[in-house]
Amino acid sequence: MGSTTSRRNFLQAGLMVPMAGTGMGLFRPADGPAKGSAAPAKLETRVLGRTGLKVTTVGFGCMITSDGSVIERAVDAGINYFDTARTYQSGNNERMVGAALGANRKKVVLSTKTHAPDKKTMLEHLDKSLKELGTDYVDIWYQHARSKPEEVTDETIEAQMLAKQQGKTRFIGISTHSGQQQLIPWMVDKKVFDVVLAAYNFSMDATMVQAINTAAKGGMGVVAMKVMAGGPRRVKSDAQLSQKLAQPGAMLAALKWVIKDPNVATTIPSITDMDQLDENLSAMAAPLSKNEERTLAAHLDNIRPLYCSTCGACNGQCQQGLPVHDVLRILTYADGYGQFALARERFLELSEAHQAVRCGDCTSCTVACPNGVHVREGVARAQELLA
Repeated sequence: MGSTTSRRNFLQAGLMVPMAGTGMGLFRPADGPAKGSAAPAKLETRVLGRTGLKVTTVGFGCMITSDGSVIERAVDAGINYFDTARTYQSGNNERMVGAALGANRKKVVLSTKTHAPDKKTMLEHLDKSLKELGTDYVDIWYQHARSKPEEVTDETIEAQMLAKQQGKTRFIGISTHSGQQQLIPWMVDKKVFDVVLAAYNFSMDATMVQAINTAAKGGMGVVAMKVMAGGPRRVKSDAQLSQKLAQPGAMLAALKWVIKDPNVATTIPSITDMDQLDENLSAMAAPLSKNEERTLAAHLDNIRPLYCSTCGACNGQCQQGLPVHDVLRILTYADGYGQFALARERFLELSEAHQAVRCGDCTSCTVACPNGVHVREGVARAQELLA
């Protein structure tokens, strides 16, 4: 009770950081008005840490986008940060993004990522990414989905540094879904990474805000993902779940909650259609209101049993050794985004031993989530749906 109550109070306190755009000169007007969209007359930009790149506070996460015209319109509207990865849509996402950007490629900041664990495969992935994107360089190249320092080796850093020297990427970083509170300070101390792409949303507690602050103070640019806490605009896979997660205005408020933090340079919410694009653009038109804070507090109560904030408290608790937060994150792709194929693909990336685990084989669950997530029900659903 104490943990969830304090987390809700933290949310309603309005992030306990200054409103973005006050002091420090972080906001800058973008060049000119948006064209042909519901965008505000002036989009807001911030500097992405030591890179010096000016990026719109609302960027574009391309992971589940299949309609290139949405990307084209986003560019016209003024969004200038686009994120993809080598593995998205089995490699097809990069191809679609490259085609959609076309001649506008050099007008935007473009990032991609690789899951590869070794230097040789990483560099092969980068060459393939460049070919599919139709460009000779990316602005940021990430090691993808790292959770702890030991997953980032000297070899993988060497690959990124070599790519930087060769001009195939301008800057390097790491993306992380979990373990950020430990990984981000380590990244700052290493002094080689330019950007961190981290899961960050209203469901998380003050330790994550501190990690983001540490990154910014260390000169790293901060890009936020999972900004809507797995919340969908629509859930096609489960009508009952869709009704449970339906909270009018919650997704827009969730995006505003993140960009309210001045240490976040940009965000990469998934955008699949024009309506979502217009709603995301509107997040830059007005700050988070008290009514929206209350909406998020109510939404947090709704999703608490369902959404894993990847705090890492469950590490090592599962008696069968499951990486619980990874399994629950994978389930979010199906239940939150309506992307079963993506969820299935990520589930099959787990070890064979972890894929074979069934919660029904245990007489009781040894995992106790301090945030109220119904772990056994969620993991069992992932196994039933995806195994």
